Amino acid sequence: MPKGYIIGHVRVTNPGAYSECVQRDTPIFERYGATFVVRGGRGEVKEGEAGDRHMVMEFPTYEAAMAAYNDPDYQAIVGIRRANSEGVLIVAEGT
Repeated sequence: MPKGYIIGHVRVTNPGAYSECVQRDTPIFERYGATFVVRGGRGEVKEGEAGDRHMVMEFPTYEAAMAAYNDPDYQAIVGIRRANSEGVLIVAEGT
């Protein structure tokens, strides 16, 4: 069965408040079997436009990734991320 991924490209506008979201969302994603493949760290956009913070989470399945994103506990804190960053978040199925 293909794995699932949540991929994010973000520009953080308020690091202090954004870090609260990171602290609160990590255990939620881990409940669904997430492994953080990329989270912050160095990165360089070579083509197109993206934020300066990149994140890739791997889940056992696409369904697990979707369930994590749709989890009511996560949705309750999404507003923190949106208020303190700009970017895109993608749920994708692996090969």
